[in-house]
Amino acid sequence: MSSTDILFKPFKLGNLELKNRIVMAPMTRTYSPGNVPNDLVVNYYKRRAEGDVGLIVTEGTFIDHPSASGYPNVPALYGEEALAGWKKVVDAVHAAGGKIAPQIWHVGGIRKPGVEPGGDTPGYSPSGMAMPGKVTGHAMTKQDIDDMVAAYAKAAKDSKDIGFDAIELHGAHGYLIDQFFWEGTNQRDDEYGGDLAGRSRFAIEIIEAVRAAVGPDFPIIFRFSQWKQQDYTARLVETPEQLGAFLQPLADAGVDIFHCSTRRFWEPEFEGSDLNLAGWTRKLTGKPAITVGSVSLNADFLPEDGFVDFKNAEPASLDNLIARMEADGFDLVAVGRALIANPDWAKRVQQGELKQLKPYEKELLQKLD
Repeated sequence: MSSTDILFKPFKLGNLELKNRIVMAPMTRTYSPGNVPNDLVVNYYKRRAEGDVGLIVTEGTFIDHPSASGYPNVPALYGEEALAGWKKVVDAVHAAGGKIAPQIWHVGGIRKPGVEPGGDTPGYSPSGMAMPGKVTGHAMTKQDIDDMVAAYAKAAKDSKDIGFDAIELHGAHGYLIDQFFWEGTNQRDDEYGGDLAGRSRFAIEIIEAVRAAVGPDFPIIFRFSQWKQQDYTARLVETPEQLGAFLQPLADAGVDIFHCSTRRFWEPEFEGSDLNLAGWTRKLTGKPAITVGSVSLNADFLPEDGFVDFKNAEPASLDNLIARMEADGFDLVAVGRALIANPDWAKRVQQGELKQLKPYEKELLQKLD
């Protein structure tokens, strides 16, 4: 059996120093009434820091635009009250010896009018679509794009100012940035559409604006995915060459770490190689990469035939994960559901107690610990 020692090696990137390679994956919880993180949120993240998670990436927290939020009771990343709530979270995590980054988010076209804040504001997206071929919202103008870029930059600057250790831009899963990447939802005929290089322009402008706002030494993490919540089979690229051409401009714009979202970390990304998406990303860009997807569990988060149902899952071996890390496949490992069930997951894995971890079940999403 592989030793888990590699998971507990320190990680350093510029000013970011982590005690180990374990990242808490961002997981939306909808437990922030009025869009303000409260003491339950503080305690939730504090417990994971006390459990020795190296870096916590928060649930998605939305930017200052009336179209940004698509779900009730998710936290905002603007306004005096919400920022003060996040400051309490940051201080608690730091007091427990952890590091933390907010996931900066805009849901894009999936927004339905009526969700607060935002009221009757429709979903904003590159072509008014959340799903390919179905216009249900507002197609963004150039002014909308400029306003959104500025809002992302402001959220990043505010994050740095209240003490976060890094920021993560949510560019995955069929939300706004990813809707620009995805040809199915981006049918624009201007400089923000066309081929993948054009469809990446929006993300590049956001990254450049964020880098200018936070300075040269503050870490920017960028999360991306091939799959979309609207279509698990969707793919942005089909070959390593295409992946490199997609990612390098994002790296050049200022991304320090890529968070490579897959549903199953053990699946090879392209034929002819065992490398997963994080492995290819690291190889092609030279940037540190985070892998994620059913780590230490034996079942997917989402079934093939639905988005809102959940499978139960039991603890599973880490041997495959460790072997891939030891082969320099990736630098960091994001853990999601297992950390909901086990705030002390990192400590217990280090102590060799994997088989004693609590199983993950859908009911655990309702726990407020």
